[in-house]
Amino acid sequence: MAGGMQITGAGPEARYEVFHTDCPARDVVDHVTSRWGIWVLISLRNNDLRFFELRESIQGISEKMLAQSLRALVKDGLVWREVEPATPPRVTYGLTEFGREVAEPLTELFDRITRRLPRP
Repeated sequence: MAGGMQITGAGPEARYEVFHTDCPARDVVDHVTSRWGIWVLISLRNNDLRFFELRESIQGISEKMLAQSLRALVKDGLVWREVEPATPPRVTYGLTEFGREVAEPLTELFDRITRRLPRP
């Protein structure tokens, strides 16, 4: 055990033990698969968006939950945040390379599900 978390192997092939409660990868998975995290990643898959654009694209999300989800995803390195000095400040969000890697299978899952659902 290293630093309170379990790591298997050594060197570049070392892997986190995601079933261990102290595993940092587990936190990232929790943020990605949270009620709103997945929708943030899917919303950002094609375009960088400002906060209000994200809020409009994800129906039902409150400003508080969007801010919390974005804060967690930025901290995890999945989403970048750029603040343009203005009054009020313009804040834009987009996917990092890591975020794009994670969003790709989520987008594929979303697309598979929507293709199988009966048309409304």
